[in-house]
Amino acid sequence: MADEKTSVTKDSIIGDVIKKSPAAKEVIKKYFGDGCFTCPGINMESLSFGSMMHNIDPKKIVDEINSLEG
Repeated sequence: MADEKTSVTKDSIIGDVIKKSPAAKEVIKKYFGDGCFTCPGINMESLSFGSMMHNIDPKKIVDEINSLEG
């Protein structure tokens, strides 16, 4: 069984990232806060957009999510 781990990019949609890697939820919560999970934009907005809205370097979030196990 091949374990294909798709890398997250700054263009990845936040909701998709959480579905593919539930552990990423904690990273997103850490940088964007809890409000992200009740926002309808979670299914349309990219990590890059969220980073811009919260004045955070998207590379920091992408690297942290991609370093997660699982």
